[in-house]
Amino acid sequence: MSAESTVPFTLEQLWTYPIKSCGGVRLQSAELLETGLEWDRAWMVVDESGEFVSQRELPRMALISTRFRMGQLEVKAPGMLSLHLALDSAEAPMKVRVWDDEVEAYDMGGIAAQWFSDFLGSDAPESMRRLRLVRFDPEAKRLSAPQWTGGVEATTQFSDGFALLALSSASLADFNQRLQVLGHAPVGVERFRPNLVLGGIEAHDEDRFDTLTLKAHLRDAPASATELAEEPAVQIQLVKPCSRCSIPDIDPATAASQPAVSRLLQTYRPPSPLA
Repeated sequence: MSAESTVPFTLEQLWTYPIKSCGGVRLQSAELLETGLEWDRAWMVVDESGEFVSQRELPRMALISTRFRMGQLEVKAPGMLSLHLALDSAEAPMKVRVWDDEVEAYDMGGIAAQWFSDFLGSDAPESMRRLRLVRFDPEAKRLSAPQWTGGVEATTQFSDGFALLALSSASLADFNQRLQVLGHAPVGVERFRPNLVLGGIEAHDEDRFDTLTLKAHLRDAPASATELAEEPAVQIQLVKPCSRCSIPDIDPATAASQPAVSRLLQTYRPPSPLA
């Protein structure tokens, strides 16, 4: 990696994924918190033992869409009535597990549990037929792996390991060109679930950057041209490549698996160490 990227780039897309492993929301702007973008992986689906579930086990999660509307998170899926969750609602506290971390969360109640169980449980293994939706306890602190953060206490919510995931549009274009040579249709950026989509750089330049520097617009701050020019910069440290998993194989439109995606990645993008 370079000491610090001085290569200019643009922030082409912003994405947040309110419910872990469900559909994302493309945003025009977002508040950046210590744990990542606001509402990113703030909710998670768990089984009866409190263990998280994802598209790896339940690919139909890819069909669940989310959007923010009138102070609520609206959750939709084919054949289901919409589920509306107040952004400030939570019920009983409980402990849940995401990978090796046991964290404090709040159960979202029986209606949400029934909704996810009805949509996902019919084709699920026996242990995943009764599901619950939980919300990360905002008072809890979950740390990213210190061996990658250099000992910095970097926090996250229900993400796999880190607060943000960056991908360049050139990397996706390069991948799709290779995929089409093999006779497959191109895939969308949502397969890779990035928070930040970077433009104006070469394919895989994001691998070589130590930091990304972004202009920050302070909430409620005046927005004259002079004041915008004086706004502070936010530096985002990039610490490791994303660990390879099967989720990019899942077509978000059908929930069908397309193993050609992983097979192609293995040929020129070998797996990175686990977070």
